[in-house]
Amino acid sequence: MKKLINDPEDVVRESVQGFGHAHDDILTVFEEPPFVIARKDAPVAGKVALVSGGGSGHEPLHGGFVGRGMLDAAVPGPVFTSPTPDPILAATKAVDSGAGVVHIVKNYTGDVLNFETAADLALAEGIEVETVLVDDDVAVKDSLYTAGRRGVAGTMLVEKIAGAAAERGDDLAAVAEIGRRVNANTRSMGLALAPCTVPHAGEPSFTLDETEVEIGIGIHGEPGRERIAIESADALTDRLLEPILEDLPIASGDDVLVLVNGMGGTPQSELYIVYRRVAEVLAERGISVTRKIVGNYVTSLEMQGASVTLLKLDAEMTELYDAPVHTAALRWGL
Repeated sequence: MKKLINDPEDVVRESVQGFGHAHDDILTVFEEPPFVIARKDAPVAGKVALVSGGGSGHEPLHGGFVGRGMLDAAVPGPVFTSPTPDPILAATKAVDSGAGVVHIVKNYTGDVLNFETAADLALAEGIEVETVLVDDDVAVKDSLYTAGRRGVAGTMLVEKIAGAAAERGDDLAAVAEIGRRVNANTRSMGLALAPCTVPHAGEPSFTLDETEVEIGIGIHGEPGRERIAIESADALTDRLLEPILEDLPIASGDDVLVLVNGMGGTPQSELYIVYRRVAEVLAERGISVTRKIVGNYVTSLEMQGASVTLLKLDAEMTELYDAPVHTAALRWGL
């Protein structure tokens, strides 16, 4: 294992500390336990707050999306492991202005249970919490980590659009509703060319032959639909798109947002090759790509691979996606 780390047990703490120093103009890191990344001006008076989090190793998710127009706080757990209820509760209390808090939770068993417990504890302290569950992955219905579909790269789109709704002044119910609507209209699927290595494990999380590709991989290295011999980029992209297009209620004339997301170890040039094929297929079907984003946003350490996400847009979602955002990982409109 070759990594730029000190002690494997200190990876998350030291990484988050460095992240906080690098972006101290927009966020604050609570460096003493419980570990929380919060918007610098939180709590924002009268504004519904958004809190998300989960296991580390998916950077820039979630800390990279803390700031104006997205999250008010993020809670980093150990690598690929959910944070416990205590720091989630601390984050919720730190950013609550009295208007309530929306928890955005990826559908993994540990995340769901721990955010649920934190929400109950917050309610006992007089903080109203709504939960938006993200389950955009079409690859598998159930896995070792989930009951139902997994939450993957579509989480970023939920955070962006719901965050913009909160920023414009929507109330708690409305912010949660738009978040759920985004999730309901979002589908994702990914693949892996090579595994990643969790620092404290010291060895790859799974094995792939040089000639193999895992189709439908999860962001923690969970197995997908099938393991196949490597194919051309276009053929592999088609394997990601077909299940999405079969599952998403979308037709000729519809508008979509396309997210081509890297898993951490894939060159940007290869991600654009994937996007090129996605755009070709959608154009052939008469589907308009009105918004697009390509890059590493929801990663899996240094895993080589990519995912494709489609969001069926309406006018309100488009407006909120375009709204100003100022975070470490997304910045526009300011």
